[in-house]
Amino acid sequence: MSNTSARPVTEITSGTAATESSRLCGNMGTTSLVLSVLAFSAPLVTVAGYVSFAIGFVGQAAPLAWVVATAVLLIFAVGYTTMTRHIPRPGAFYTYISLGFGRVFGVGSAYLATVSYLAITAGIYAFAGTSLGSMVSMLHGPSAPWWVWALVTWVIVTVLGHFNVELSAKVLGVVMVFEIVVVVIFNVFTLVKGGAEGLSAAPLSPSAFINGGTGMALLFAFGNFIGFEATALFRDEVRTPNRTIPRATYISVALIGVLYAVSAYSLIIAYGPAAAQDSANSAPGDMFHDALSLYVAPAVSQVAILLVTTSALASVLSVHNVSARYLFNLGADRALPHALAAVHTRHKSPHRASLVAAIIVLLMVSPFALASSDPGFLQGTGSGIGTAGVLILMAMVSLAVVAYFARRGRPAGESRWNVLVAPILAFLGLAAVVVFAIARFDLLVGGAPGENLWMLLVLLAFVALGCAVALYYRVKRPDLYARLGRHADSDPIEAELVDQ
Repeated sequence: MSNTSARPVTEITSGTAATESSRLCGNMGTTSLVLSVLAFSAPLVTVAGYVSFAIGFVGQAAPLAWVVATAVLLIFAVGYTTMTRHIPRPGAFYTYISLGFGRVFGVGSAYLATVSYLAITAGIYAFAGTSLGSMVSMLHGPSAPWWVWALVTWVIVTVLGHFNVELSAKVLGVVMVFEIVVVVIFNVFTLVKGGAEGLSAAPLSPSAFINGGTGMALLFAFGNFIGFEATALFRDEVRTPNRTIPRATYISVALIGVLYAVSAYSLIIAYGPAAAQDSANSAPGDMFHDALSLYVAPAVSQVAILLVTTSALASVLSVHNVSARYLFNLGADRALPHALAAVHTRHKSPHRASLVAAIIVLLMVSPFALASSDPGFLQGTGSGIGTAGVLILMAMVSLAVVAYFARRGRPAGESRWNVLVAPILAFLGLAAVVVFAIARFDLLVGGAPGENLWMLLVLLAFVALGCAVALYYRVKRPDLYARLGRHADSDPIEAELVDQ
């Protein structure tokens, strides 16, 4: 289908909403979209933290965790971008699962995506509050609890979320450029100087990668890619979406994979393959900054510490924008209050959905602030629950691609690889990660093995709630039920596919 077949995102016909709503729009290009996605994974936070933990788990072969994750997600992107070419509507997971498995399960998946991204947002706020407080203290500023700085971050993000996504993209772009430059400088200086013992092929050995920590390292690596699938969610806010979205999706996956794999290799070389795991286990939080001071300059290390704070801010802004658009899409289909689908007359932004997302997250964080609890618990719990939810959705989308094209037929110009083989391979890879994530849920949220599995019931409850809303509409409001899935009624064939 061509871009001109896309329907308006909102069709609000009464009240104030009618005067405010037309459709989301923007002019983001490939670079802006890629940098917005990259902000989600917080490059400096990942290299300074998660990479070290992965080395501690799997040892010197940790770079291969990102190589494997990149390969699986590039295969996932094949089916995902094929859907974007033939489904010219926003909604991403919500739309694709609706078309593959029906409206009922589609709305359930949209509720799951919404709560997952909101949970991740709450977790990142805890980290952002801690990081901002540390930075202010380092600069000899006033001392305050973590939640005060989290609230400062919340105000900034809430204000930026009110405006067109292009403003957020500009902010994210500036922050990402600085982060990437610092990481690339570290990699170049370390590799040129040969690290502690010279360059080595040991970190690239598949045999060294297979051990008791392989699954844990892969879980961390796949978690770093969470957010790249949001490229399709911004469909109405990018120019030439049929070209920009696939291009940005592939570039995002490749860039994240290469950046973190090379950074993991450089960090191992900085300490020496034999000593890297010991350093990761004894002081994982200091590995990157110590190596940066040694191989580049202490001043650059200080700059990196400051950039960790801006990295957290960029990450929470990126995931907030994703959460707001899921609320917006559900509002547009009346699976949530229709007022959420209002589009600002001047900024063409989902300003109400953005404000509601901000308020929900504020309510999620407030109990932890009032109890003066450890922000690490909120960070781990929110990010862990959300990551598990998104990984489940990605596996479901892979199957939805197969189901959709099996019933509709393979379009002209699309190969079996695009619509069948690649999605099945992606599902198998993602399903294995999901099974491990559930089996070792403690690695995502903390606690002893099996202790916090009950938290997964939160995700299941929202899936059930979304399905219940769709079932209610199917019985009581068939006119609204027909519009679920962003909007399948625009295509008679697709409407038949989701009319279950």
